[in-house]
Amino acid sequence: MSKRAVFGVLVAIVAVAAASPVFAQETTAAAAKSGGDVIAMWSIITAGFALAIAAGLGALGQGKAIASAAEGIARNPSAAGEIRGVLILGLVLIESLSIYVLLISLILFFLKPFSA
Repeated sequence: MSKRAVFGVLVAIVAVAAASPVFAQETTAAAAKSGGDVIAMWSIITAGFALAIAAGLGALGQGKAIASAAEGIARNPSAAGEIRGVLILGLVLIESLSIYVLLISLILFFLKPFSA
């Protein structure tokens, strides 16, 4: 698949995502007056995006770390123990960042910190 085709698919996905709120159901007058519902909705949306970004970039980082460690062990098998230790420490730190984002997202989902 060429770069132009991939770019075209991404533009189409963004266009559909940008146009989807046009077809959303209108809010009632009572729901429009309550600002807490809007803040809670946006906090949930923000938490979802944060989780998606953290999980995706964490997975990319872990994949790159494992590939580099495997290459390093293949080049110098006598250093496998040291490389393995550093790899495990790095993977733990990468995963902890994703877990912190999960914790913050769960707080935003269930506690609604900005509503009165």
